[in-house]
Amino acid sequence: MQKRKLGNLEVSAIGLGCMTMTGGYSVSPDRNEMIALIRKAVELGVTFFDTDEVYGPWINEELVGEALEPFKGQVVIATKFGFRHDGDRGPSPRTGTDSRPEQIKRVAEASLKRLRVEALDLFYQHRVDPNVPIEDVAGAVKELIEAGKVKHFGLSEAGAQTIRRAHAVCPVAAVQFEYSLWWRKPEQEILPTCEALGIGFVAYSPLGKGFLTGKIDENTQFDPTDLRSRIPRFTPEARQVNKALVELLTAIAERKGATPAQIALAWLLAQRPWIVPIPGTTKLHRLEENVGAVDVVLTPEDLREIEAAASKIQIQGERYPEDLERMSYL
Repeated sequence: MQKRKLGNLEVSAIGLGCMTMTGGYSVSPDRNEMIALIRKAVELGVTFFDTDEVYGPWINEELVGEALEPFKGQVVIATKFGFRHDGDRGPSPRTGTDSRPEQIKRVAEASLKRLRVEALDLFYQHRVDPNVPIEDVAGAVKELIEAGKVKHFGLSEAGAQTIRRAHAVCPVAAVQFEYSLWWRKPEQEILPTCEALGIGFVAYSPLGKGFLTGKIDENTQFDPTDLRSRIPRFTPEARQVNKALVELLTAIAERKGATPAQIALAWLLAQRPWIVPIPGTTKLHRLEENVGAVDVVLTPEDLREIEAAASKIQIQGERYPEDLERMSYL
């Protein structure tokens, strides 16, 4: 597996997003199967794994911690803080943000235990807290780094000025945003900011929450518990329009002897040498397919063709429900 740098942090060129291994898109998969899948990813060369206390809540970190315990020192685990806790039900985006320094430190201590590690490799602020100055957030993480409990600081879905202000207090190793051929907003300000400051970029939902694999169409039915059932971009009408992008990827894939998902990931890898996609999956064959994208080479001519065709496709529907979207790019 090729390696890439997020700041000074070296990781595999493709990581593994673990959120859906404990629900999110469907009912929770079998725990033992997911542990086996994570360990298979390590065998395939994946060294970068993404989790969060909010996934589950809590049980995703516990799963990842158990699965990766045999590989201490060989892998990088990213987790996050930043959501308010709602009693025994745990942290939830719907109860709002909470990045008070005391909360950050409390979350770090709990995550260390669940992940079974002595230090958190990469600790992101999941969403910007409008009630806490980003300097205070960065300062709290800096203290955790100085105490040896965190190794690297990250931000998720923060605006360019927020990234700069945080970086001035505590170096930011990576920022995480949704980024793919069907959500390209990071290209406007975030990627130039990362380039200027030497910050790595982690692309979550690089396959458009599964849409860019070509396995979802306007007739696909989503369970009410599936996040995509609430997303405007996944209405049947939007899917009917948006499949034009999948058709583009499919045409390129057929020519390259690849799959649409591999072309989507290869396109991301070709954008900058410091971009690391973290596709999530619960299936072994999808894991192998995603990892195989590192071997797909898109020529400058391929990239120009994709760009020209994609520029003519108008994607329909917002990427998130309004309550989640308004928490981004602050």
